[in-house]
Amino acid sequence: MSLAGRAAVRTGWPAASLWFLLALAGHAVALGLVRAGFMVGFQHYIPADELFTSPYVPALAFLILQAAAVGLGLRPWWPAVARWMRTRMGAGRAIFVVAVFVISSATLSREPWLYVAELGLAATIQLLALATIFLAVVAVPPGAGGAVTRWLAAAPGEAAAGPGSARFDRFTLVAALWTVLACAALAFFAYERHPHVPDEVVYLLHARYFAAGMLDLPLPPVPEAFELDLMTYEATRWYSPVPPGWPAFLAVGAFFGVPWLVNPLLNGLNVVLAGRLLQRVYDARTARLGVLLLASSPWFLFMGMNFMTHTLTLCAALAAALGVAKLRASPRAGAGAVLMAGAGIGLLGMIRPLEGLTIAVLLGFWGLAAPRRHGLIARVGPVAAIALVAVAVSSIQLSYNRTMTGQATTFPLMAYTDSIYGVGTNALGFGANRGLGWPGLDPFPGHGFIDVLVNGNLNVFQVNTELLGWATGSLLPILLLLGLGGLRRPDAWMLAVIAAIVGVHSFYWFSGGPDFGARYWYLILVPCIALAARGIDTLARTTGPSGDAPGGRDRTDPSSSIAGGDAFDSRVHVAALALVAFTLTLFIPWRATDKYHNYRNMRPDVRQLAATHDFGHSLILVRGNRHPDYASAAIYNPLDLASPEPIYAWDRSAEVRARVLEVYADRPVWVLDGPTRTGAGFRVVEGPLPAADLLRAARGREGPRP
Repeated sequence: MSLAGRAAVRTGWPAASLWFLLALAGHAVALGLVRAGFMVGFQHYIPADELFTSPYVPALAFLILQAAAVGLGLRPWWPAVARWMRTRMGAGRAIFVVAVFVISSATLSREPWLYVAELGLAATIQLLALATIFLAVVAVPPGAGGAVTRWLAAAPGEAAAGPGSARFDRFTLVAALWTVLACAALAFFAYERHPHVPDEVVYLLHARYFAAGMLDLPLPPVPEAFELDLMTYEATRWYSPVPPGWPAFLAVGAFFGVPWLVNPLLNGLNVVLAGRLLQRVYDARTARLGVLLLASSPWFLFMGMNFMTHTLTLCAALAAALGVAKLRASPRAGAGAVLMAGAGIGLLGMIRPLEGLTIAVLLGFWGLAAPRRHGLIARVGPVAAIALVAVAVSSIQLSYNRTMTGQATTFPLMAYTDSIYGVGTNALGFGANRGLGWPGLDPFPGHGFIDVLVNGNLNVFQVNTELLGWATGSLLPILLLLGLGGLRRPDAWMLAVIAAIVGVHSFYWFSGGPDFGARYWYLILVPCIALAARGIDTLARTTGPSGDAPGGRDRTDPSSSIAGGDAFDSRVHVAALALVAFTLTLFIPWRATDKYHNYRNMRPDVRQLAATHDFGHSLILVRGNRHPDYASAAIYNPLDLASPEPIYAWDRSAEVRARVLEVYADRPVWVLDGPTRTGAGFRVVEGPLPAADLLRAARGREGPRP
């Protein structure tokens, strides 16, 4: 027996387990070389000139040893792997897969040499992880994972359903419950029920005054002391200019005092909606695998812990798509399907109007492309009805615009950016005037072709990192699907959604930044999950017995083992489950603690200090920057700034301090230093002091405070 044959025989669960453990350890070590952190910025590996310093030498040594072990383990398999890629992909598709695999492994740096070096390191680490998983898979006894494959097709006691059916199976409901609990735990422990992104601060404030039955707030007595980003200040009022759809939903949670639970609950609903949609367009195995990947997706779970709009946006889009799917299956699905689709599109337009328009066009084409047996009227009629419902729901936005800006077609957000940054700076399209002047996040002035490429690179990298959290790269199963040429009609629709979302946002100057993955592309999440599930299934079928599998069914030949010998190579599903387990036990805890705890230096310390020091009927002056220092405290202000509760004001200058102290002269005063001044959390500097004493000192001081 040849060396290759003897290597193939020495397989089994003990060997497979060792390779899986090595893959897990390698992923952990690789994450230790990533520099992400809680401040704003895209993650990068430790620069090449620092890698060989003492803190990182042990990690580097481990990866070198892992590479040596993997290299030895792969020796018998190289001919089979090369033959498989040549026969199943061909040169052109193989080059495409490898190119995207490499390019998506790292994102741009300001210094080209740093980017090239990091790209080489990142691609090597991804490839090492893939090779380790491969060796684990081929060591698994053939057929040993059959129970996993059968479980993915249908739960015990449930018949497998084919495409076009949709049912509430136990698996999806359990996944939805898990999602709610996981997102709630992340929101409570990692995010600390506290907004961290400037947008979240105004979403929460907007929701609070909506919950109180108000469309705006009376102007603060000293507006400069209560200034927040994304708030419009007029002569007698101030209000949030963001679209009202999301704050209206968040207001339900604010009314009951649990706004941090809204997105976790919506994410549970998203799992159910996505599961039912996937059941209608794919077979049961692909649908269930898609639900599993969705419920373990870091991108999905972390978006479900925050106060951002995107979870509700996804919910509205999924509801609309499910309504259209029902009508495609049967034009007689009824008014319920029409209302679901139309209301979803209309609500989407009231949250993120650009995405609402994009999804409306996509679903319109999908509805018109229903089976020809339905007839022209049966296809056009429901689409027209959906459009009418969507317009009716969206008209609420026009009424809101008229109330806030005086014109139905003038959106408050556009009026805000035009007045603060210049006319047209936040509009779609290209030109030198596009952009809000964020040098750290928008590297080139204006918006042109180079910006499209840079934004695309940033977002593709984030999708590759956050979609599945796999050490092999999250795009790997999608690339395998494209490389193996297994596309079906539903896959084409998923690719169309991805292309439309990406294409539309290429006309916008900003990529979305590093907050919560490629958040401007968030509606590609479910299509990417569906394609990833299809890629895993396609690989499992491709590695089963086929005419081009080298070596026939001889179990002593590595070529035979890579071919699998099963009608459906269940070992691929075992590998997918292992990677999901790695994400849940490693990537998500790492990301939650490394990045999102105290993210952007936004901290809820004020909440604890208020209870510890019993601020009560006090004025609290917050020293530091508008964001994060004042924004972290401002969210705890009452809506009525004359109420007896603690009032938090921004101590931005001596002149502003004096005016605030005059207004609140009857209150004891505390002075807090924010995180940017302390380098840690909030700290009480002075207090309680009489307002009169501080007022005399402020009047004697000229110029801005340090």
